[in-house]
Amino acid sequence: MKKGIDDFKMSLTDALELPLDVALDLPKIILVGNVKINITNHKGIIEYTNELIRINSKIGMIKITGKTLEIKNVLMEEITVNGFIDKVEIIS
Repeated sequence: MKKGIDDFKMSLTDALELPLDVALDLPKIILVGNVKINITNHKGIIEYTNELIRINSKIGMIKITGKTLEIKNVLMEEITVNGFIDKVEIIS
């Protein structure tokens, strides 16, 4: 049942030419080099240290590892992280 609803949403999104992140509430991740990452449509911060940040999202946990990581901006739907980013993983 859920698969059918997801397929319908994808078809409708394509037909109306809507952005997937907006229409399906998916996270949008923008990585600027290895020094900045913006994540929109998040569901909250799970863990935050200088070397690890874990963020909840609709598709699973977004895990950011690196050095001197710092959350610069937290809004209702957007998080900005600065630092030296080594890896970004999505764990479903």
